[in-house]
Amino acid sequence: MTVPIYVGDEVSAAGYRLAGVRVLMPRPGEAATALAEACAQAPLVLLSSAVAAGIGERPLRAALSALAPLVVVVPALQGDVPVPDLAARLRAQLGLEA
Repeated sequence: MTVPIYVGDEVSAAGYRLAGVRVLMPRPGEAATALAEACAQAPLVLLSSAVAAGIGERPLRAALSALAPLVVVVPALQGDVPVPDLAARLRAQLGLEA
């Protein structure tokens, strides 16, 4: 059985580790590599919004839209980078908002 993986900062990682989640703390410039590694090893990947901001749009979109593993962007502890509002984006794409 595999466990979820959190990819993000060291402080948040400590809390996730206490909950039994494996953690990866990428160095600057290694976010895309850490995401790929996590996706290859876990059924669920929790990705800090700060780390998600450091990944290119195309690889991030591919990871978020893949059927497996499930990749979820979670709020960063510092709150510097907001979590994407997927509901608003979907409404805009469907033409329900201007």
